[in-house]
Amino acid sequence: MQRLPAAHQPVAISPRESGERHGPELVAIGIRNSVGGAVDPRTGDLWFSENARDWLGDDMPSDKLNHVTKLGEHFGYPYCHQGDIVDPVFGMGHKCSEFTPPVVKLGAHIAPLGMKFYTGDQFPAEYKNGIFIAEHGSWNRNKKSGYRIVFISVDPDGKNPKETVFAGTWLDDQKILGRPDDILQAPDGSLLVADDQAGAIYRISYQK
Repeated sequence: MQRLPAAHQPVAISPRESGERHGPELVAIGIRNSVGGAVDPRTGDLWFSENARDWLGDDMPSDKLNHVTKLGEHFGYPYCHQGDIVDPVFGMGHKCSEFTPPVVKLGAHIAPLGMKFYTGDQFPAEYKNGIFIAEHGSWNRNKKSGYRIVFISVDPDGKNPKETVFAGTWLDDQKILGRPDDILQAPDGSLLVADDQAGAIYRISYQK
């Protein structure tokens, strides 16, 4: 997935080949800043994290986890944020009901970056096909938030999401100890977490 700059219609495109069609294909619009994305192994659907806008306060709008269910789906930006907040400038004449809401509101300014569906066998069964997200952490919030790895279990259709903290936080009070920015699944089923502040890669494994 690639985010292209545009004045009022941020989009995501995919180089997927579809039948006789080749080259870029419009997948979704209304996206502000998406760094992480992954394909659900159960359905083939695209899911992606999204960093919401700044300067509406410490506690809004929330960053998001989104699920693409149809080509050309509109996720709200810049008119609507977190599925239920109309932008005070660009949102005039729009309602949030016009757009696709997030599956999960991840929290304001936590900066979700890399995300992965877990398909390994090392972790307990409840982690299978769930989503790990790296929260890079806030940069302009008065009280810092994020700096951790969260796990989200969710049905293939996006229903019944449940978020739990999996690792972290990389905060000591308000001192930043690290900033997780991506996640990979190793061949043995363990997780590799990149920390771009410490210049480190952590391996998280499970032993019975």
